[in-house]
Formats: sequence, C-alpha cells, structure tokens
Amino acid sequence: MSKQDLRIDCLMKTVRVEGFLGMYRGAAVNLTLVTPEKAIKLAANDFFRQLLMEDGMQRDLKMEMLAGCGAGMCQVVVTCPMEMLKIQLQDAGRLAAHPQTSAPAPASCRPHGVGSAPAHKRPSATLIAWELLRTQGLAGLYKGLGATLLRDIPFSIVYFPLFANLNNLGFDELAGKASFAHSFMSGCAAGSIAAVTVTPLDVLKTRIQTLKKGLGEDSYTGIRDCARKLWIQEGPSAFMKGAGCRALVIAPLFGIAQGVYFLGIGERILQSFE
Repeated sequence: MSKQDLRIDCLMKTVRVEGFLGMYRGAAVNLTLVTPEKAIKLAANDFFRQLLMEDGMQRDLKMEMLAGCGAGMCQVVVTCPMEMLKIQLQDAGRLAAHPQTSAPAPASCRPHGVGSAPAHKRPSATLIAWELLRTQGLAGLYKGLGATLLRDIPFSIVYFPLFANLNNLGFDELAGKASFAHSFMSGCAAGSIAAVTVTPLDVLKTRIQTLKKGLGEDSYTGIRDCARKLWIQEGPSAFMKGAGCRALVIAPLFGIAQGVYFLGIGERILQSFE
C-alpha cells in the first residue's frame, strides 16, 4: 500500500469510527494555545537576534541558528502541554475502536478518567489536564519535554535562518522590507522544509506522549528506547511517517504567522491596551 493509500485509509477509518468531527479532535487545544506558542517563538527569535546580532538585520548564519535555538527552547513552555493534550484527544478514537492492554494501567498513567467514567464518554482537554495534574502534578503535563525540545530546537534552528534568507531575497529598498506575499511564501517554504527535516523527532515525541496503549503496543522508557524499538519493529521508514501531512499543515501555519507578524497586528493590539 502506497503512502497516499495509507493516508486515505486513515482518513476513511477516522470518519467511519468518529464521524466528520473526529478529524478535528484536539482543534480546541490548538486554537487556544497555538497563538501564544507562535507569539513566544517569533518574539523570542527577534529578542535573541537583537541580542546576538546588534541590529538583528545583518546576515550571520551561526548567530541566526543560535537565535533560533533560543526561540525553540522558550516555546516549549506552551508547546509541550499543548501537544500532550492534543495527542490524547486525537488518540481517543483509536483507543475506542481497539482493545486495550489487559493489565490495568496505574492511576498515574490514566489521564482520561479510566475507571471513574463510562467507557463511552469522550475525554475533554480539561478532564485530561485535571487528571494529569491530580495524579502526576505539573510534571504530567510536561511528559515528553525532552523529546519536545529535541524536535522544536532543531526546527527553529532550520526554520528561522531559512526564512530570514528566503525573505531577504525579496527585500524592497523603498519599502524597507519584503512584500507581504513574499514573506508569506517564505514562511510557507521554510516551514515545510523544517517540518520534514524534524519529522523523525516528531514521530518519537508523539510515541512517547501517547499515554494509553492499545493491545500489543509498546511503552517506552525514553527517547533512546523509543528510537530503538521503532527501528527494530517498523524499520527506518517509520521515522518519516506523516512527513507529507506535516509539511501541508506547517507550511500555511507559518506563512500565516509570518504574515500576521509582518502586518504588526500583535503590536497594534498591545498598543490599544496602553
């Protein structure tokens, strides 16, 4: 079965089991947290560029990469819990359709209220967050922090220098910056390339942050254990699963983010409160 066939098969099974809205499971978490996540990422990158490169404008690849590294480290404050909740919500349909492991999971690993709620009850982000906080404390929301850092830091190291250099190709001396359309396309191109580049790390992060396992599915003690088992059981191609979908999602997301940043909408909103 080709990759295209696998994507279509996944789509059809999701619609059949969970309905059309099942494809949007976890959207509320994304809508709530993606704005602060992108704001932190873009603002942190600008801050570190100014700190490391005086006026933040001259081309210095090493400093641009270092600034991107700083941005990637800052954003995980929001990214890690956002991804954690989103993954559990998106995985709920699969778990409802397939049997669970026979051995009951310990309370600290049951964020969906298993044992205290009807099996058919759909989990919510609030319920999952509350259960994680109640059983594991704040650390529960930051499970997979190391894997998230391992993905987001390389992503930002690739994305920000690439965007800056692509955007600079359309620099207009009269306007003092590239056009909106050029910034948008630069964000799309840089986002898709960075997304594909770090897909193996995203696969590892997702596997680690999936708290509930179906029958016969492995649990992982860490990043190295996850990578080893994935390589042995599914082969090298498993590390690139979802690369095309990630590129399709990330490209417009970062194009829009750079477009909003280009228009200075955030600055205008902040000024309205002054």
